[in-house]
Amino acid sequence: MALRATAQGLLLVASAFASLVVVILTVLSVAFLVLGVGVLLVPVAVTALRWTANQSRRLASAAGVEIARPYLPRPEPPEGVLDVVHRTYWLLRDPATWRDLGWAVGNTFLGFLAGLFPVTTLAYAVQCTVVTGSAWAFFGDAGEWFLGIFMPFGGVPGLALSLGIGVVSLATWLFGSHWVVRGHALLTNALLSPTRRALLADRVQELSDTRTEIIDVQAAELRRIERDLHDGAQARLVAIGMKLGAADRYLESDVDAVRTLLLEAREASVKALEELRNLVRGIHPPLLAERGLGAAIEALALESPLDVELAVDLPRRLYAPLESAAYFAVSELLTNAAKHSDARHVGIVARLTEEKLIISVSDDGRGGASTNGGTGLRGIARRCASFDGSLDVRSPVGGPTVAILELPCASSSPRTSIY
Repeated sequence: MALRATAQGLLLVASAFASLVVVILTVLSVAFLVLGVGVLLVPVAVTALRWTANQSRRLASAAGVEIARPYLPRPEPPEGVLDVVHRTYWLLRDPATWRDLGWAVGNTFLGFLAGLFPVTTLAYAVQCTVVTGSAWAFFGDAGEWFLGIFMPFGGVPGLALSLGIGVVSLATWLFGSHWVVRGHALLTNALLSPTRRALLADRVQELSDTRTEIIDVQAAELRRIERDLHDGAQARLVAIGMKLGAADRYLESDVDAVRTLLLEAREASVKALEELRNLVRGIHPPLLAERGLGAAIEALALESPLDVELAVDLPRRLYAPLESAAYFAVSELLTNAAKHSDARHVGIVARLTEEKLIISVSDDGRGGASTNGGTGLRGIARRCASFDGSLDVRSPVGGPTVAILELPCASSSPRTSIY
């Protein structure tokens, strides 16, 4: 940890110098607004400022402190020359810009000191032990050498004091460097984390995007239901009506033909009923409604042509729409594994914590799956997003593929907390 903190300290020193540069650039570009040229300079300077702040966020993440980006989304810009003016106005109006600038001013000093701490203590430890000990072994009592940077000592007392300071410096470096770097990360988090306004703006944007996607998914689902009804059950019901009409015409003249038509009509009614059941199962499976998500996943595993290993631990029922979303997500993942990945074995793990439903679906296929590569996984991600959930797909080329669904099911999510 101390070596890692030392490396991070060197990056903090570099970050301090970068902060000084962007502070000067930003202040000058804002000052030049009165001359007009600042309209062109501000976007460049603020972009450099945000890049520097984002690098510090990455450093804080390496120290164990995650910091989200707080910047407000840009509204729809006007066309033409006004786009530059609008961009400058948007950047200066965003409170995160000024928070970044305040952080950069402080980081010029605090980042330099925090970064210098592990480097300096390590240098003192090496100099006061290794360098001093080597000088003692080479020169003996006759020599004098510098302790630390500026204090000359010679003889046995000087050697003992030097080694003592070296040991203290080494202990400080080993046990204090990480906490100094982490303290800087916590201070960075206090200054650069999103404000409530930024969080609200991000949430509004996310809900707007999710709403649009859900509307598209629902429209596509309605078109699918309409197409299935038109091409399946409706066509068979029409055929049944025609056969019954023909049977009515031959009722007195050809009994055998009537019998044949009635048999065909009965077969068509059975097929129409089966198609309607399949359609209903595609909308909301009866087994899911009656016995819950665990039993429905077990049924999917039995129907799959693959070798499916189950580990399902769902002790209670969940919000019905959430169960439906999870069911169809698992169904889609099993279908993908069977059709596209050349998999032979699939593992499904479903468990319920106090706050989340977590389902992992893994296969031994050829991999290469991505939420950007097709509509199936993207549709699952959209379903999860509508419940404040997420889909994480890890699928290197060559496999294996692991898809992890996380859906909130506690009071932390207002969409899933009615039970």
